[in-house]
Amino acid sequence: MRNLLFLAAILLSASCQSKEEVKPNVVFVLTDQWRAQDLGFVGNDQVITPNIDDLSKESVVFSNAISNIPVCTPARATLMTGKYPLSHGVFYNDKPLRTEEYCIAEVYKENGYQTGYIGKWHINGHPKGMRNSKGRQLPVPAHRRQGFDYWKVHECTHNYNNSVYYDENNVKHVWEGYDAIAQTKDAIKYMQANKDNPFVLFVSYGPPHAPYKTAPKKYRDMYKDMDIKFRPNVPKERYGVARDQIRGYYAHITALDDCVAELQKEIKNLGIEENTIFVFTSDHGDMLHSHAQVKKQKPLEESIHIPFVLKYPAKLEAGTRMTKMFSFPDIMPTLLGLSNLPVPETVEGIDYTGQLLGTEELDVESAFITCPVPFHQWKYLKGGREYRGVRTEKYTYVKDLDGPWLLFDNQNDPYQMNNVVGQEAYEEIQADLEAKLQAILDKRDDEFLPGEEYMEEWGYHWDGNDSIKSKN
Repeated sequence: MRNLLFLAAILLSASCQSKEEVKPNVVFVLTDQWRAQDLGFVGNDQVITPNIDDLSKESVVFSNAISNIPVCTPARATLMTGKYPLSHGVFYNDKPLRTEEYCIAEVYKENGYQTGYIGKWHINGHPKGMRNSKGRQLPVPAHRRQGFDYWKVHECTHNYNNSVYYDENNVKHVWEGYDAIAQTKDAIKYMQANKDNPFVLFVSYGPPHAPYKTAPKKYRDMYKDMDIKFRPNVPKERYGVARDQIRGYYAHITALDDCVAELQKEIKNLGIEENTIFVFTSDHGDMLHSHAQVKKQKPLEESIHIPFVLKYPAKLEAGTRMTKMFSFPDIMPTLLGLSNLPVPETVEGIDYTGQLLGTEELDVESAFITCPVPFHQWKYLKGGREYRGVRTEKYTYVKDLDGPWLLFDNQNDPYQMNNVVGQEAYEEIQADLEAKLQAILDKRDDEFLPGEEYMEEWGYHWDGNDSIKSKN
């Protein structure tokens, strides 16, 4: 009897040890320019997102997820490194992330994971003097893939119905039909091939980024006659063009909602759901004519506030909300923490694992937002400006090079229609936010210099007339 008990204890110990050693898979869905406000489960009753709405019930929803630098290349470089833009040096589109940066896929790969990337990359950069339209067509060399082995990638394209990609050998291919649907099918094949191995897979969709009218017809038809309800901060004179663009934007969103459903369905079919970390998010939002603005880079809610949904049945309680501020540098350390992997010392973000598991209460009050250099669609000639700011659960506070610029009471003014910066009633609040911002700048050694100084420091060239500050 004693021997039987001893044997049972050994088997139980081995079983517990085996469970501890199980490595979770990671499926990371990254969309382009999908703002947090446009999902059914957050209150938009016009956009059709039943599958992500269902996913939110099975996941932890990060209610205050922020894109620190809300534009494509810088946000993606921050995601890959867990570092802030002035540390990794990518604060302007189409500039290269340095090969020596220690990135998320490299950590997973060193710890026995298969690594795969499908879709838009946009951190390779291109040779000086080459136009973006040509540079974005180049394949990404193997030594610049930052730890990803399986590779079906285009540096940057938004031609969703004639979408090119390169494989591991830099052979050029074309996705069949609407690229997000084809990429989803390929992601499913990848998961099927690796279901018995720990893997990390990034699926990076181009939509719902413009052009807005190119989703498959069945999705466009869902919205073609819809009388769009505008956010109160969209000026009436913009209704015509905004209505047209939002219908197309929603069509892309619903197409991607179906793609997410297909990924979730296959994860369940393969029997790996319990031990798979699944993330749905976006690199930044889209103004879509709120405040008479378009695209991104601005420090306003439609630009910086992103969806972030994290499902991990083995460890996290379904249908919960994480309201603390969370931003792009925090993604890498949090995924590594949830995977029981070491977080590199180079990482500047925060590991939220303890917060999510209920074993730690993080003291995080604000997310840092920044624009070291405005460019392209928000260059100086179009009103772009350098800024630094903080977004808390209640407020947004932003400074430009001339001083305090914006202060919004997001709780009482969710559409940010009343800038209260400098008002006596908010004097103490503004002083507190200023202190929070200054503490972040001090910690980051951020001197908040004019944009041209950072361009010179990193040896970057300006594109077109991005550097021109005045028409006179």
